[in-house]
Amino acid sequence: MTDNERVARARRLLAAIEKNHSPAALASSFGAEDMVLLDLIARDGLAIRVFTLDTGRLPRETRELIAKVRKHYGLEIDVYSPWPDSVESYVAEYGVDGFFDGVEQRVACCNVRKVEPLERALAGKRAWITGLRREQAASRAEVAESAHDAAHRNWKFNPLADWSEADVWEYLRGHRVPYNALHDRGYPSIGCEPCTRPVKPGEHPRAGRWWWEQQGAKKECGLHAIPVRVAEPA
Repeated sequence: MTDNERVARARRLLAAIEKNHSPAALASSFGAEDMVLLDLIARDGLAIRVFTLDTGRLPRETRELIAKVRKHYGLEIDVYSPWPDSVESYVAEYGVDGFFDGVEQRVACCNVRKVEPLERALAGKRAWITGLRREQAASRAEVAESAHDAAHRNWKFNPLADWSEADVWEYLRGHRVPYNALHDRGYPSIGCEPCTRPVKPGEHPRAGRWWWEQQGAKKECGLHAIPVRVAEPA
């Protein structure tokens, strides 16, 4: 598949989502894949909302990109943050950086700062869109381009499921799309600041996420029920 065909396929899927599954929203962490999707949505003027989860621990570079995107595209970005009381309860039980103490503590933090805000972001949405790609991790190898999401009782679409990392960067550079400055500093995957580090040459792209956990651990935060197998076209 050529780059033009790949992009055209993603555009058709996004247009079909707008037509058949509104209200729909793009869940953006402002990583490279999400910027491809945001750019496609903006270029085609699609009535698809964009939201992000402000965990309270985002890197400065991510916050700067959000501000830049608002100005560059003139788009509204819906921001969902964790409940302050939930954060306070977590800190009281585990400490500010308790996620370093074990997987259980880390997952609890992700639940407070990401999973619960996502539930609010998806309330009333018939579909949500993500930048998941099969190449990103073994846990994502069977990600479907479109599938019913039983966990959130709506449809989930991954228009870049079969894109490679090279495809993503070819699009970003070819269309001069703004992207997170951390990508140029060795961060292929960007999450919360304390939970993300740059990767070394030859390391897996997600090796920098929750880098203190044992090698082979599932590098997921709970936002995505992976894989989702029941697929249907848009």
